[in-house]
Amino acid sequence: MKILLVIGGLNNGAGTERVCSMIANSLSESGHEIVLASIGPCDTPFFPINKDIKIIPLIDFSSSNLGRLPVSAYDIKNFYNTIFRIRNKLSDKPKIVYKIRKILRNERIDTVIAVDTDCIEFTLPAAFGLPVKHICWEHFNFNVNQGKKRSKLRQRAARYCEAIVTLTERDKDNWLKGTIHQSQIISIDNPCPFPVQEYIKEEDTKIVLAVGRLTSQKGFDILLEAWIQVNQIMPDWTLKIVGEGEDRSTLTEFIRKNDLTDSVELVGATDNVSKYYQQAEIFCLSSRFEGFGVVLIEALAFGLPIVSFDCDTGPAEILKDSGSILVPENNINLLALSLIDLMGNKEQRKNISLKSREKARIYQPDKIINKWIDLLGSI
Repeated sequence: MKILLVIGGLNNGAGTERVCSMIANSLSESGHEIVLASIGPCDTPFFPINKDIKIIPLIDFSSSNLGRLPVSAYDIKNFYNTIFRIRNKLSDKPKIVYKIRKILRNERIDTVIAVDTDCIEFTLPAAFGLPVKHICWEHFNFNVNQGKKRSKLRQRAARYCEAIVTLTERDKDNWLKGTIHQSQIISIDNPCPFPVQEYIKEEDTKIVLAVGRLTSQKGFDILLEAWIQVNQIMPDWTLKIVGEGEDRSTLTEFIRKNDLTDSVELVGATDNVSKYYQQAEIFCLSSRFEGFGVVLIEALAFGLPIVSFDCDTGPAEILKDSGSILVPENNINLLALSLIDLMGNKEQRKNISLKSREKARIYQPDKIINKWIDLLGSI
């Protein structure tokens, strides 16, 4: 089968790009011919792409001043909003649709996968009248609309695509209840980028780890509020936040004003996040909302006990039967208390660690890719 995946961009190091690259590589390795078409910059993909996969840019960024912006310009602001704002300014929508349609014909594509609902704006008109199967792969949760446009695109996807792929069962239910659908709606988890780690930590590091973009969605401002309480009770523990984003200056100022400089480190972006998982004793997710929460399955793979907000969507399903702790969303006091309790109970952390590794096995790529292969065969 020949498959086209259309994505917002490949140069960005965020979760959507990572799992798209993993699924594309796995489908290629399983015998499918894969083409990746990118609306945003794709000259230097952040994550490895198999050499057998053809990458096609849908906008020629090199011919404009916008194309010469550093990649960090897209990282610091919301990547998709930036790309689509640029697209609107350049009036590129008809060109993108035309180019996708040309790819569908010239490459003799059997199935097109729109990686995120926003791409439906281009893939649906491009595939109109062609004998091509259509899959919409949703990466946000249904309750996060980001404007009326995304909501309308979801309705179109539910009506005209052969299948909708959500990341959680809860979000699948949201689609079933919230759309007039003719599509098959199926939940497929994201794959874990790391194998289950079997090492045993020799000594307590007293490090709490959080990973994600420094944006409002990830709730690091809430985590720092909780950390004020944690630091008073457990002053010998350190919080490390790995990631970069537009909230860095705000978070840095909060850390300074509340005398947390000695106990909180904003690590920044890294291409070796596994090092920080290996160092950590506890993982914390403080997000206001998630589409899935890949960092949770990464933390499970490293055997980390987790304290997480029970935000919509992802954490409740991912952490079920793992022994980790779910906290009502935005409850700062309970987040702090849960961290303090876990810090003070080494035996509990050890027990949760064993369950975490066991739960992580269901998110390994070989398990996830089989679900994709079954879906492709069913449509």
